[in-house]
Amino acid sequence: MTRFPICRAAALLLATAALSGAQATAAGHGAGPRPAPEPRREAECHTRVHGSHARSDCFNGDSRPDRVQLHVVCARWWDPAMDTAQVTVGPARHVELTRRCWLEIRRAWVTHTPG
Repeated sequence: MTRFPICRAAALLLATAALSGAQATAAGHGAGPRPAPEPRREAECHTRVHGSHARSDCFNGDSRPDRVQLHVVCARWWDPAMDTAQVTVGPARHVELTRRCWLEIRRAWVTHTPG
């Protein structure tokens, strides 16, 4: 009969230690809200069309690289659409992308891919 009170006391001690450890973890050791990730900013690009020429100037003000690509759709059906190769714009860097059609340009735009 003397063994049962000792086992109960040991079980009670273990349960108390487990609960207090769980409460300490929940109280501030890694269970708090995590900071939101910094939003990704793309390079700022200004695209201009003048006749049959398209030009885009891109500046990356973010600390991470950005890959940019200029796309051009020509106005004439026989004039193929043109895309530049993707170019990596490093932090605080500037690139210029150009493309042209034989005659007029219908539309020009820049796409971004995380670098």
